[in-house]
Amino acid sequence: MSTAALNGLDLLATAVVVVDDKQAVLYMNPAAENLLEASTTNVAGLTLERLFGDNAVLASAISYAHANNCSYTEHELEFSINGRLRLNLACTVSPTDRGKAASGTLLEFRQIDQQLRVEREARLLEQSQAHRDLIRNLAHEIKNPLGGIRGAAQLLDRELERPALHEYTQVIIKESDRLQSLMDRLLTPHRLPLPGPVNIHEVLERVRSVILAEFPGMVVRRDYDTSMPVLTGDREQLIQVVLNITRNAAQAIKSVEKDGGKDGKNTGEIRLKTRIARQVTLARRRFRHAVQVEISDNGPGIPEDMRARVFQPLISGREGGSGLGLTIAHNFVTQHHGAITFESAPGKTCFTLLLPVQDDPRSPRSAER
Repeated sequence: MSTAALNGLDLLATAVVVVDDKQAVLYMNPAAENLLEASTTNVAGLTLERLFGDNAVLASAISYAHANNCSYTEHELEFSINGRLRLNLACTVSPTDRGKAASGTLLEFRQIDQQLRVEREARLLEQSQAHRDLIRNLAHEIKNPLGGIRGAAQLLDRELERPALHEYTQVIIKESDRLQSLMDRLLTPHRLPLPGPVNIHEVLERVRSVILAEFPGMVVRRDYDTSMPVLTGDREQLIQVVLNITRNAAQAIKSVEKDGGKDGKNTGEIRLKTRIARQVTLARRRFRHAVQVEISDNGPGIPEDMRARVFQPLISGREGGSGLGLTIAHNFVTQHHGAITFESAPGKTCFTLLLPVQDDPRSPRSAER
């Protein structure tokens, strides 16, 4: 391949390795260097066998691509890099000079877990939009007769002569008001973010103060990376995202303590952690840096039968919960072109937020790779 063609590969988010006809490494683009945790300078001249070990499936894919003069993709390959780094990758193999006797090979690598995550996010986004449309239509249908029920209950309340019967009409009125409030929340249009500079630690500290005031005795620990860059985003929406997740965690912990599940030795605890993530793909776009926020707790965990539906509206594992907190959090994070994931087991639940950092040419971080 020409030098100009190799330089063009530097801009790709896909990891690319180019080898010669003897399968010795000629070039790796920055995405491949990041994926394989190695530089072109260090591995140039090494054979694929030296780099990846004896990988029969990869060798077979390369042979097939050259024998048929075409590109060929293996969707599941396991690699061991120098015996220390294990990766599960998909690989597309393409001859670089088709038809020539001494033809090199271009290898495109994609992380399987990353590809699955991107597909899962896209599917979840489509499902969320369908659910929102369904819920909003349903809320419209409920709202009108609900107002009639409340009005009729008020009229009946005025006509009742026996004071004891007023208790029943008041129940109807109060429950109608509660449902009306829920319908209003479902029908509230989701405004687009109002972007501005946001310090993620100011957001976390705001939420921490709210949780400590709302749940006396709750332990909220901090593990902050003080070198975090400033985000561009909607401060109020990001506060709502973190607050919804953290409040869910606090309520889950308190529900266990109330039921006698804590013996006093294991104190309910929430941990807020920040780190910088590098070379991440969010909303099908590659970013050099992203702010990573982890919100973990030592509560009972999310029931296994709810985990696949936790971001869907009206799904709640708590009595009296509206099931909208995590739905709203997911919507706001999506509007920021970020991602929200979680892992949960009894005694440990961790929600992870990834929010992209827009490159600023004036920032020293923008020059890093």
